[in-house]
Amino acid sequence: MKFRRQKKQDHGINLTPLIDVVFLLLIFFMVTTTFTKQSKLIIKLPEASGEVAENSSQLLDLAVTAAGGYSLNGKNLINREIGTIMAALRQEAEGDTTVPIRITADANASHQSVITAMDAASRLGFEQLNIATQQPHEQ
Repeated sequence: MKFRRQKKQDHGINLTPLIDVVFLLLIFFMVTTTFTKQSKLIIKLPEASGEVAENSSQLLDLAVTAAGGYSLNGKNLINREIGTIMAALRQEAEGDTTVPIRITADANASHQSVITAMDAASRLGFEQLNIATQQPHEQ
């Protein structure tokens, strides 16, 4: 008697190893991810009360407007680029990095604008940097 061999039918791809790998990757990423807690802080900026500094004859006054524009000793700069600020500071100081710089920023000026002004002075090697403030209003 001759029996026919029955062919095994292919039931599809076994997805169990694939699912295991996906779960292992999921667990790996969950364990290695750092979770950051973001919170809203209410920041009250400090007010300055102290003695008024005497004006030096050689003082660079870098003003930052509310719109983010810059002026150096009353002369408006043509743009907001850090290279322009550095060139103006270098020209006004005539290469002397011991000249003090006073940054006068509008209360509504962006933080980035003030940091850009400080960065320009720092890159040129200025060491004396002052930030102008006003006396707090008495209520």
